[in-house]
Amino acid sequence: MATAKHRALDVLRRERTVRTFAPELGRLLGSEEALPPAVEELFAAHAIKDDQLRMMFSCCHPRLPEAAQVALMLHILCGFSVDEIAGAFVSTHAAVEKRLVRAKRTLAGSERLFEIADAADFAVRLPAVHRALYLLFNEGYHGASAEAAVRVELCQEALRLAALLFEHPLGSTPATYALAAMMCLHAARLPARLDASGNLSTLSDQDRSRWDLGLVAEGQRLLDLSATGPELTAYHVEAAIAAVHAAAPRVADTNWTQIVSLYDTLMTIGPSPVVALNRAIAVAQREGPGRGLEEIGAIADRDRLAAYPFYYAALGELELRRGRGETAREHFRAALALARNAVERRFLEQRMDACLRPAID
Repeated sequence: MATAKHRALDVLRRERTVRTFAPELGRLLGSEEALPPAVEELFAAHAIKDDQLRMMFSCCHPRLPEAAQVALMLHILCGFSVDEIAGAFVSTHAAVEKRLVRAKRTLAGSERLFEIADAADFAVRLPAVHRALYLLFNEGYHGASAEAAVRVELCQEALRLAALLFEHPLGSTPATYALAAMMCLHAARLPARLDASGNLSTLSDQDRSRWDLGLVAEGQRLLDLSATGPELTAYHVEAAIAAVHAAAPRVADTNWTQIVSLYDTLMTIGPSPVVALNRAIAVAQREGPGRGLEEIGAIADRDRLAAYPFYYAALGELELRRGRGETAREHFRAALALARNAVERRFLEQRMDACLRPAID
């Protein structure tokens, strides 16, 4: 850090006339005497955090699509290469590079970065920042990467940026706390998402002794903080569902009635076919596989799940529990055709093999 500060002083002295961001640098570097304290201030811990937060909000420019916002955050704030971003979002190097170039051009046209001191603008752009962080975490937790079913590094970066957000006075809102709580509670299960052989492990089969209790406690703390306001968001409900799972030492101890009720609330706040599918699975846990299949059959816009491998996997699991091995096997075969990586393929092949064994439910 000391070397970097001295180097920064040298560069600024030599190239003071080269001011790409003239208004901002001119304000900081008004005189020779102002240089050392200005550089000291720029390298201070709080200044670095504020600059990262400012860049996070700048990446979530309202004229940028969500995919571009997340790509910019990964590239600029998290240091991900173009190839790493392409791998995470199942895209090509050229497509991601074009997306980043267009996004940077949009930011350049704004003439200045976002000012985090502006409380009104902060509040307006905050939901977009929440959404970008949610998508980033979601892509790491169960994304569509062709290389891996779990991208821990994406989850870790989402957690880091969420902490950066709630540590700022303007960012410490109930919705931010709820989003961070949801991330922590899900991330606590990451050590058990893959077994010792690298195979995908469902929530029911996970070794819960491997869950990160520190993250569970942090998630619960943040969830408590999220209850300080009158607003109820989808992040609150998703975090609450994760908290119910975290509180159960075994699958059999899970309060499925409470989880179904929370999914009912989530369907009111942010309905989607995937939410409805998860609710149907919870109903099946509470009332049996037959009822779960009925709920899946009643999902509105069910055709939107046609490309989602775990829609067919859910049908296969419930049919297998009813003792209909052949029907279940066909569903798992359909899911296998949509598998996005080797881990998912191995998991679905194992479930197909299970259809040849006697049902246990």
